[in-house]
Amino acid sequence: MALIVQKFGGSSVKDAERVMNVARRIVDTYKQGNSVVVIVSAQGDTTDDLIEKAKEINPNASKREMDMLLSTGEQISISLLAMAIQSLGYNAVSLTGWQAGMTTDSNYSKARIKKINTERLQKELEANNIVIVAGFQGINKYDDITTLGRGGSDTSAVAIAAALHADLCEIYTDVDGVYTADPRIVKSAKKLDSISFDEMLELASLGAGVLHNRSVELAKKYNVNLMVRSSLNNNPGTVVKEENKMERMIVKGVARDNDVARISICNIEDKPGMAFKVFSLLASKKINVDIILQSIGREGKKDISFTVNEDNLEKAVEILEENKERLSFEELKTSNEVSKISIVGSGMVNNPGVACTMFEALYDANINIHMISTSEIKVSVLINKKNADKAMNVIHEKFNLAE
Repeated sequence: MALIVQKFGGSSVKDAERVMNVARRIVDTYKQGNSVVVIVSAQGDTTDDLIEKAKEINPNASKREMDMLLSTGEQISISLLAMAIQSLGYNAVSLTGWQAGMTTDSNYSKARIKKINTERLQKELEANNIVIVAGFQGINKYDDITTLGRGGSDTSAVAIAAALHADLCEIYTDVDGVYTADPRIVKSAKKLDSISFDEMLELASLGAGVLHNRSVELAKKYNVNLMVRSSLNNNPGTVVKEENKMERMIVKGVARDNDVARISICNIEDKPGMAFKVFSLLASKKINVDIILQSIGREGKKDISFTVNEDNLEKAVEILEENKERLSFEELKTSNEVSKISIVGSGMVNNPGVACTMFEALYDANINIHMISTSEIKVSVLINKKNADKAMNVIHEKFNLAE
């Protein structure tokens, strides 16, 4: 008998028909002699609706109270799904994050999992119950409900799969698996049979919305047997696993991230320690920085440009302006009309000219590059947002990813 963890996203349970569809799929897995733990997200646009309700009352609500509010979305899903399974004649029990033993730190709205006490989960499984767990949430040392950030249900699923030593963790979405690009944007995108943890982590971090990047980190760390598949059909999914060199493609996929903004610090002093001062200030406020570009110094001055998540743009500018005298720069320039386009593939490290091919595709399409960032398995460029979809298509075609 296998232990299988299944995770269903919000679109998979958005209405009664979808809930019953998911319930039947879970029961089918259970009837095959498996123990089943299911992690569920909030229905459809519930989380967004709750955020809007909060803004009507208090646009600056504390993160603690937001976590208290947003955690209710998943509780609706798990109870409805448990009822659906019971209506099919099978035993199911729904558990909130804290009932399932999920303990986190106290970073409200972006909490990190510290440990999982599996005692309750094991007890319910031993009673032959199908266990339905609220994703995206846990509890901290103050007994406060915390949430893991958007996409956190993926992380909940992988963490529970690791803690229970599950035989398989299936992530169900509204697509058939992991594609070479977003099939809604690139019509010729092809589904991948498999992808390495490192490649999936890069794609997830670079804007591919199939899996949450923290869930991939956990899966890699604990070697969780992970599969991405559709909740709407029975097609084979994409296996996420350790790299198999025999299967290596030079480029595995193209990703787009529109949630990005560029900040340029103009005419800052060209002397040791200035970059440290800038980025330590941002790090102290938990603002992540991605692509960084520094100009060659002239007449004792230089420019430093970098990207942040668009949500952090206002906060980052505020911090830098507050420290303008200390940093001694002349002006800040910002833009949120940019997109980050990336190619990912573990085969890139041994194949020179990959970046050049990407740049040629953009040149042929008359798309200008503002900034560039590279690693062993990725190349990212910053371009105008209006060209993002076009860029994905021409790059996908240039690398023949549809074949």
